[in-house]
Amino acid sequence: MSDMPYPAAWTVARALDEYLRENGFTREEYDKKTTPASFMGVKFSVPNTPTHRWAIMLHDLHHVATGFGTDLVGEGEISAWEARGGLRQVGLYVGGIITSGMMLGFVGAFRRALAAFRASRRGRVLWAIDANYNDLLAMTVGELRSLLALPQEGIATVPRKRHAHAPSFEAAAS
Repeated sequence: MSDMPYPAAWTVARALDEYLRENGFTREEYDKKTTPASFMGVKFSVPNTPTHRWAIMLHDLHHVATGFGTDLVGEGEISAWEARGGLRQVGLYVGGIITSGMMLGFVGAFRRALAAFRASRRGRVLWAIDANYNDLLAMTVGELRSLLALPQEGIATVPRKRHAHAPSFEAAAS
């Protein structure tokens, strides 16, 4: 386990499983009525509407492809990247979550959020692509990055950090 972007040769499924394990998440949470969230160390739940479920599954694949972390800055970066890629398909609720994350990113780490926003200029987000989720999981991370018009090493410029409630790298590895 590392804090660097996932290897391009890994399958997306393998990288997703690693991402979920590192962050203390599970695939089963995608199907719950609410999903866990936190802000500045405070845990809470958000409604997991059908659109939210679909978007969060793709959002997690965006983390896999880009290499952005799940700490406040990393979520700000990925939100800025996703917002630039388009929010029409995700609706007001999910779009509001992403826009809020982007705004927090610009406040908390302006240069990194701006770099992520700019990196999306030629890229694509998964909710704007008509792709089967299971087909995405079967791809390599490199193929996913190509689909999203990302460099093979991802676009994160610093090692990824995890949210406040994530297990340590050592605990996640066991």
